[in-house]
Amino acid sequence: MSSVLVPLAQGCEELEAVTVIDLLRRAGIDVVTASLDGEPVQASRGVTLVADTALDEALDRDYDMVVLPGGAEGARRLGEDERVNTLLRKLADSERFTAAICAAPKVLAGAGVLEGRQATAFPGALDDSPGVELRGGEPVVVDGSVVTSRGPGTAMDFALRLIELLDGEQKAVEVEQALQRPAEHRQYVHEA
Repeated sequence: MSSVLVPLAQGCEELEAVTVIDLLRRAGIDVVTASLDGEPVQASRGVTLVADTALDEALDRDYDMVVLPGGAEGARRLGEDERVNTLLRKLADSERFTAAICAAPKVLAGAGVLEGRQATAFPGALDDSPGVELRGGEPVVVDGSVVTSRGPGTAMDFALRLIELLDGEQKAVEVEQALQRPAEHRQYVHEA
């Protein structure tokens, strides 16, 4: 079974976090949510999220993927956390998946994970990130083991693509069909 860590920072974008967590769990993927500070997370729109564990405890195990939800404040806090940056570099070095949506691709860039790669993000989030080939109009961009997405409106496509990468296209289709969402509504995904 694939395992995924979703670090949750104060001020994260709840729609992105919950969509990714929910859809990956529907696919039978082992998802661990971890609060950076060990406290309930006050998300950007006032929703309180209670993580499974604190980040320090979550880092005691290995993951196939780490997914960073966006939200300007949440992304800023993720980017300032050296534990997150170290984890991103570790996964990237071992060619495991790193994924980020909305403002969080900036965290990947800050950790050096996006150097020489194609990516997308919330408009303006990667403008000052040299070495990144911005694919701004794309909802989801996959470049090797790095996956990025634009924002809350692309969260479902992002999550379904993550399922596909971890457990195959058939599993992603099964999850999507159970949601009563026709596959033809899936937005184009750019493969580098």
